[in-house]
Amino acid sequence: MNSADDNRREATWVHIFANSTRWNALIISIVVLSAVWMYVSRVPTSSAGPAAPPNPQIGFVAPDFTLDTNDGKTITLSELRGKVVLINLWASWCPPCRAEMPALDRVYRKYREAGFVVLAVNTTYQDSEADARAFAQNLGLTFPILFDRDGATSRRYRLQALPTSFFVGRDGMIRDVVLGGPMNEALIASRVEGLLVEGSR
Repeated sequence: MNSADDNRREATWVHIFANSTRWNALIISIVVLSAVWMYVSRVPTSSAGPAAPPNPQIGFVAPDFTLDTNDGKTITLSELRGKVVLINLWASWCPPCRAEMPALDRVYRKYREAGFVVLAVNTTYQDSEADARAFAQNLGLTFPILFDRDGATSRRYRLQALPTSFFVGRDGMIRDVVLGGPMNEALIASRVEGLLVEGSR
């Protein structure tokens, strides 16, 4: 072998080594950049898991809220755990709302001692507090009327139709959703009875 061949072979190895060094540097750079991107774009712990906003659907925990009532108190949904709760979103100008309210009140009076609560959430942001109060008084409603003045609770529950009712078990989970109405007394009572029996086992 002459020195020219040796020089060519050496130059080839130097070229291959230089290219592999560049290739390794590129791979390492990609891995490092990927790790940095994953760290920067990760979901914050505070918005994952149980702290994430609940979904207002069957099988999910009912989104919590605190609202003022027509008798000057405030009610927080999560403080009613252990009770069966019917959340009814309504407005005074809604004919189906008016039609189902007496049935809601009869079922409420029948089962409240067993642990049943009706939260009649008035969509006050598209109604008026005065009209809601007059509505409840005219119908002689005995359950609390809650005022959703800024619409936050209606948005949290993704309100699409009036009335809308969410049946919530003693564990705080939504068990049934009824869009529109009016619901009749038998339907309301059957759902409430089922949830009361289920929760007492």
